[in-house]
Amino acid sequence: MRGEGTGPQPHMWSYVPLEQRIPVDHPLRPLRTMVDTILTELSPQFDELYSKVGRPSIPPEHLLRALLLQVLYTVRSERLLMEQLDYNLLFRWFVGLAMDDPIWDATVFTKNRERLLRGDIARAFFERVRAQADQRGLLSDEHFTVDGTLIDAWASLKSFQRKDAPPSAPDDPGNPTVNFHGERRRNTTHASTTDPEALLYRKGDRQEAKLRYQGHVLMENRYGLAVDGCLTAADGYGERAAGLEMVGPLAATRRITLGADKAYDTRDFVEALRGLQVTPHVAQNTSKRSSAIDRRTTRHAGYAVSQQKRKRIEEIFGWLKTIGLMRQTRFRGRRRVGWMFVFSLAVYNLVRIRNLDQCLT
Repeated sequence: MRGEGTGPQPHMWSYVPLEQRIPVDHPLRPLRTMVDTILTELSPQFDELYSKVGRPSIPPEHLLRALLLQVLYTVRSERLLMEQLDYNLLFRWFVGLAMDDPIWDATVFTKNRERLLRGDIARAFFERVRAQADQRGLLSDEHFTVDGTLIDAWASLKSFQRKDAPPSAPDDPGNPTVNFHGERRRNTTHASTTDPEALLYRKGDRQEAKLRYQGHVLMENRYGLAVDGCLTAADGYGERAAGLEMVGPLAATRRITLGADKAYDTRDFVEALRGLQVTPHVAQNTSKRSSAIDRRTTRHAGYAVSQQKRKRIEEIFGWLKTIGLMRQTRFRGRRRVGWMFVFSLAVYNLVRIRNLDQCLT
């Protein structure tokens, strides 16, 4: 007998708890367990960011869980995230809302972002995710890899104008006509009116120059987890400077190795690593020049292993750009872009820890 499915929905009430609607083996369940532990540890820091009096705000735990879902499910805007949270029971369960709880307006993220930035919550969240990986014995304390990637800024080339020229009235406010032919544009003389901190940068010869930032990751070589990350201005020196800054605290405790690609093969960088008692496993760059890495390093079997392992850092960048919304940032300013870059790294580590738990048990 055919069931009738064309009439109006007859039910108004549900007696099935939201917890029972989520499958026991759903991949979000282990993530929720780890995130709840981390947010409990961060509760004292949240208390310092909020006043003791006044109207209660949206709990920061709810905001962070929602942002984690946005990164994990590639929701391109916070308004679409609120739309999903309104009717998606899985999202409601993960954030901690009941089926009938009202959702908040998307501008709540804007109003609370400065508070989260001031407390450096993304860094604190990342460090606690890393601590969970360390408790599981997933982190190497000897072998690491560093690399950087370019992140397109939320600004167009039309906004890259001379710093000393007065703004002219556009012929079309929505899409003005701009003629840059014959004008030599540089970061020293020009800046974006949309995002002044973004720099014009070309990845290589015969490639397009864009307004960009540069994200940096320090990866451990055992299971490919990110142990540190930061964001800098896009220039030719940011990768090596950020690499030295991130590897310094690790080198203070014991002798370690650091793998990197050919962009790091400079004498200044290699000598700085050796001064930190770090063995430089940097790929040799011998195109029309001599490499700073010689047989003293390359003759060891560990060098070949590092050169193989270092390529796994591209998996982190690939996930951040295809899933984690970091191919082109939706924020402006280095602080906001850097906050989201570190938070997205923490989400990547959570997914990686969950997968490793399933494989190793």
